[in-house]
Amino acid sequence: MTKEMIVSSNGHETIVAILEDDLAAEIFVERERQRGVVGNVYKGRVSKVLPGMQSSFIDIGLERDGFLYVDDVINTLEEFEKLEAGEDDDEPKGRDRDRDREKPPSKIEELLREGQEILVQVVKEPLGTKGARLTSHVTMPGRFLVFMPTVDHVGVSRKIESREERGRLRGIVREFRDAHGFTGGVIIRTAAAGRPKEDIVSDLEAFHTIWTEIRQKMESSRAPAVVYREQSLVSKLLRDLLSDEFQAIRIDNPQEHQRVLELVERILPNLAPRVTLYSKPFPILEEYGVQAEIDKALKSKVWLKSGGSIVINQTEALVAIDVNTGRYVGKKSSGRLEDTIVKTNLEAAQEIVRQIRLRDLGGIIVLDFIDMEEKKNRQKIFQAAEQELRKDRSPSKALQVSDFGLVIITRKRVKQSLERVLTEPCPYCSGTGVIKSSSTICYEILSEIKKIGPDLNGHRILLRVNPDIARALKEEESAVLRDLRQSTGKDVTIKSDVQLHHEQFDVMAV
Repeated sequence: MTKEMIVSSNGHETIVAILEDDLAAEIFVERERQRGVVGNVYKGRVSKVLPGMQSSFIDIGLERDGFLYVDDVINTLEEFEKLEAGEDDDEPKGRDRDRDREKPPSKIEELLREGQEILVQVVKEPLGTKGARLTSHVTMPGRFLVFMPTVDHVGVSRKIESREERGRLRGIVREFRDAHGFTGGVIIRTAAAGRPKEDIVSDLEAFHTIWTEIRQKMESSRAPAVVYREQSLVSKLLRDLLSDEFQAIRIDNPQEHQRVLELVERILPNLAPRVTLYSKPFPILEEYGVQAEIDKALKSKVWLKSGGSIVINQTEALVAIDVNTGRYVGKKSSGRLEDTIVKTNLEAAQEIVRQIRLRDLGGIIVLDFIDMEEKKNRQKIFQAAEQELRKDRSPSKALQVSDFGLVIITRKRVKQSLERVLTEPCPYCSGTGVIKSSSTICYEILSEIKKIGPDLNGHRILLRVNPDIARALKEEESAVLRDLRQSTGKDVTIKSDVQLHHEQFDVMAV
């Protein structure tokens, strides 16, 4: 599989697309006025403690208070293990660890009080009506290390198997800590294997500088205040994703190109020649098919190459994805219906996972494949979906829950989906996606006038309605207009007003 990174930046908005075999697999959007807050560190103030929920609300200066669970306040071994899955550590094993886990958990009211100032980091963006998810265990990922200033610990990725290499890397970190009086924990990432001492020390020096600045801001700032802001979108992606798999990094902005080139030369110099400045007059997102994929990702229906389709409905609670055969009816007259369905479902499984990654859908995702009679075919589709999910960087899990093709996927959601970032609720339908039909509005007018008829004083009734409703009352629903005149005994005048919402109407006696 070939990978490319496409970066489009205009000073106001940055869009990054990860292409896999020339198809957009992931899209990231960052706007200067609406930059995300995940990774930011704040000096917050406890605004409310909720003993019943063992959590608290923290004012960090955003529109809504952040949410801090008791488990994110206590520095437990379990929390550390969740922090960096797959990392090794120097903590005692066996009986000592079991004894640590037997300690009774602290209560939120014993740890925090209203008005208290606390250092917290955002781990999940505010979503909908929910505030940001917070933790007091600050972590700062670098290219080769992860810095954890609130713990005193040095760990090494288990994926670095060489005992000599593990010892060498630990030695570099401990030497730096001793020489600089550097406190805080460090996890040595897999990417550090084989890197020269200078690269490891470079990360440590950066962490040392950042943490010193945070402590100074903590002392000089009044809560709520941001004391550390996460890097730009492009810098974060290069830090976390850059590898030899990327064949090209194409950027359409000269300033951004220079920044990326300098960063790549520092972290992976051999990839610097692959960083190119795109200078064609044709927009880069259109040149590489990214804009077309964004436009598709904002629509509910996605057509498959075979002629089938998938329909994606995103709600606050879950995402429902339905698979349809559509125009695909098979190619051979002797072919079985089951074979046609399996072919469509297999293609759909691949496209569904791509759309999940592309749209950054999260939470509970329900997949409704076309019903299949044979169990082996149902298992084949489920395995195909699982196989595609292995390409996904976000933690996810698939569960087969129905004999008819229903699959549930749970996927970690840390930021808003692409749809939520690029769109807003329709002001006309108030986000429902539908409006009442013209006939429904006509019958509502009839019911309303019959209800208030005795209170209408005047010789005639003036009815202000949307032009579509005015047309309906004069044409297909003209019987409603006759009924209005008969039931009130008054003449009814219809006035069309384009400023009125389709569902709005005014009744006046004149």
